[in-house]
Amino acid sequence: MTKRPKVLVYNHCYHGSLDESLVVLKEGQLTLMSEYDMHPGVPPDAIARVVEFNDVEGLAQALAYKDVACVLAEPVMTNCGMVMPEEGYHDKLRALTRQYGTYLIIDETHTLSTGPGGYTAAYNLEPDFLTVGKSIAGGIPVAAYGFTAKVGEAINDTFGQKPVSASMGIGGTLSGNAFAINATRATLEHVATDAAYEKMIAGANLLADGLEESIRKNELPWSVTRCGARAELQFMPRTPKSGAESKQFLYWDLIAYTHLYLANRGILVTPFHNMMLVSPVTTNEDINELVKQWDRCLTEISEESLK
Repeated sequence: MTKRPKVLVYNHCYHGSLDESLVVLKEGQLTLMSEYDMHPGVPPDAIARVVEFNDVEGLAQALAYKDVACVLAEPVMTNCGMVMPEEGYHDKLRALTRQYGTYLIIDETHTLSTGPGGYTAAYNLEPDFLTVGKSIAGGIPVAAYGFTAKVGEAINDTFGQKPVSASMGIGGTLSGNAFAINATRATLEHVATDAAYEKMIAGANLLADGLEESIRKNELPWSVTRCGARAELQFMPRTPKSGAESKQFLYWDLIAYTHLYLANRGILVTPFHNMMLVSPVTTNEDINELVKQWDRCLTEISEESLK
């Protein structure tokens, strides 16, 4: 619709195995995400622009080329250690994309746990497109996307109002089958309720409060990031402002050690840095046990560091 060739993404983002997002900045230069050896044949300069999250000036400079069709963004970066948007950043992102005629896609795959309607509803974002997936069918593979009425009109103006056959439209064999659709409906009606979100978010705050108390008690230079039903222990004095900054403090040996410590005491956390999600069936007893074991782990680390 824009006749533009590029997609803009954020440094160290992840949106799945999508060519346009498998790029990073290395010493200021755009390069393929070689650490994962993904799609080495795709020339990054042809398809993407990359900027740091929360960098308004860098975003404006990248969009000023007027070759970016859309910005693809998580409202909170979650795949390289949680990176929260600075106050006012989303307003500036939306204003700049509109100024330069660029569409804005918000990927709520992880941030749907922020609250009913995800981060977009909680903070009144105004994306042109919205994507969700994973949790909306309770573990059954499915995804969904939507767009504004104005975008719908642009699609019709660009491509014409042609009927689309059922076999080639939205859905299909893998994500549009009756099982996946019914699982989605059951999850949205009976699991992702207002009461469930209230319980999840309260549980995540209980977890974050406990982690912060343990950090203070053990005098460790670490911090905790909160977003809805998610909390993350981060090995840095304050929460990160960009993907690059967060990446600097992802100490994988320390992550492996802490996760193994918890596993040896009967607790599994997602093996994906230290981001933890409180579910609708997580009890306060579960959370308190997790906090207790984290505290023991941090105490041993603190004592060992003093030797």
